[in-house]
Amino acid sequence: MLMIKSLSMTVFILTLLITASFLISKKSILDVNKSSPFECGFKNFSSSRMSFSIHFFMIAIIFLMFDIEIAIMLPIFVSIKMMKIYQWTIASMWITMIITYGLYHEWINGVIEWAK
Repeated sequence: MLMIKSLSMTVFILTLLITASFLISKKSILDVNKSSPFECGFKNFSSSRMSFSIHFFMIAIIFLMFDIEIAIMLPIFVSIKMMKIYQWTIASMWITMIITYGLYHEWINGVIEWAK
């Protein structure tokens, strides 16, 4: 019985919050002048929605991949005390080979080139 009360109270509160956020965030009237960017009273010189180059996003993804790879490599040095040297060598070489293959794959596909 207590579980049903708490579940119904949770659903009620969630419904209340969702309804309140829906009503508060509703835009009243979309006006062209209000939704366009302001450039000192002049008409827009160029499109305000300029797309980024896909190269920018690829560099960001590569940075995140190497950041995660470093986070994976750091525990290898701590684990040398817990593993036999043969097991540690095989594990660290395996991880290094995977990371090197990823770098090779990015290099072959031309993702790492800064300027073309």
